[in-house]
Amino acid sequence: MDKELKLPTTVVNIPEGLNMITLGSGCFWCIQAVFQRLKGIYKVESGYAGGFIENPTYNAICSGTTGHAEVIQVYYNPSVISLSELLEVFWATHDPTTLNKQGADTGPQYRSSIFYHSPEQEILAKNMKTQLNDSKLFDSPIVTEITAFTNFYPAENYHQDYYNQNGAQPYCQFVIKPKVDKLKKFFSQRLK
Repeated sequence: MDKELKLPTTVVNIPEGLNMITLGSGCFWCIQAVFQRLKGIYKVESGYAGGFIENPTYNAICSGTTGHAEVIQVYYNPSVISLSELLEVFWATHDPTTLNKQGADTGPQYRSSIFYHSPEQEILAKNMKTQLNDSKLFDSPIVTEITAFTNFYPAENYHQDYYNQNGAQPYCQFVIKPKVDKLKKFFSQRLK
């Protein structure tokens, strides 16, 4: 009988009055730029989650062999923005129907993923996924992984706040900016 793989675990301290969700939707530069602009967001940190090695590096996760996804940890004030609103933005600002791929970025580290921190988050995420699939809003079924949070490792410093620091770079202009523009167009009432 095979032994079940035990994932490393990390502890996250959530400041009083805030909640946290861990989300992956391809490159973490993109999703961080989107979520940083929402009202009620206290902090957005890029990193790696869901893998089976401790303290991974960017080079290691890019190999696609560590099991990690590029993610953000979103610390938010639920009295300003609800988890439901956050997940609406999440679903709308990436393609949740492509397995291990967002645009030109391919590999399991770019998978669409929600790492929930409570049973309530799990139920809401799964219910929203079912509703979106049933509504046929997307041309293909949603493949977003919804799994319990086990670990998070912050990405290297040069990955933090990437779009805000490097907005003129071609990747930022051609890949990230359209996502930010979409956020501004469809969720203007939720912007800071």
